Formats: sequence, structure tokens, C-alpha cells
Amino acid sequence: AANQVIECGGRVILVDKSSFCGGNSTKATSGINGAATQTQKAKGVEDSVELFTSDTLKGGAKKPELAKVLCGNSGADVDWLVEKFDLDLSLLARLGGHSAPRTHRGKERFPGMTITYALIQMLEKVAEKTDRAAIITKARAHTLLM
Repeated sequence: AANQVIECGGRVILVDKSSFCGGNSTKATSGINGAATQTQKAKGVEDSVELFTSDTLKGGAKKPELAKVLCGNSGADVDWLVEKFDLDLSLLARLGGHSAPRTHRGKERFPGMTITYALIQMLEKVAEKTDRAAIITKARAHTLLM
């Protein structure tokens, strides 16, 4: 989200309680799901937002409207990661509950780490060169201001 804010011309402060950014996403070993991606099209995989949404709802999603948004944006999101961050997400897998191969990853062992590090590195570059981004680690929240 922080990179999207920067891309749209905004300013962002990324706050993390840990000494490094990324959280549990850095430990993800499967990949990232996306329907109707450029990778799927290039490999002849037939998939759709509707099919992904149906699979997600069958899997027990409790908020159908949220599932529709997440599944609906998934293909464009995966394509954005590939194009903007030059990530290799060219390997596809069909995981449990999926009707089509839609879990994208590269050759690395921890795709979550590869993806989150690429996102963080891009934000760090912006933070080093401009005042449009800042990253604060080892942060403690005391009060939520609204």
C-alpha cells in the first residue's frame, strides 16, 4: 500500500513494531494468488475473477464483498508486482481449494520474503532520496489519533 501511495504522488510513513519490515509475509512459502494474470495467459491457464471468488467463498470466506474485491484486484496486483518490481512470479501452482493454477512464485524458496523485500527496498530508495516516504521500525503505538 505504501508503494501505491508513492506511485500516486502521495506521502507515506511506514511504521513497524519489529526491527525490520515485512512481518509474517516474509515467511510465506507458497506464493501469491492472482486470477487472470499475464503469467496465466502466457501459459494458457484459463482462470477468472469469478472462478477465484467462487473458490474463495466455497473455502469459507465470511465477508463476500471483501472476497469479491480481493479476488477482483488479484490479477492486476500480481501483474503490478511483476512489472513495477521486476519480480519473477512465473511459476504457477494449483493449491488446495483452487479450481485453476493461480498461486504465483519464482524459483526462490521463500516467495513472501522476495516480494516483501522488493516492496520495502523500493520504499527505502524513495525515503533516502526524498521527503515523500519515511520508515520507522521498533515503534510502539501509545495512542490512536483519528
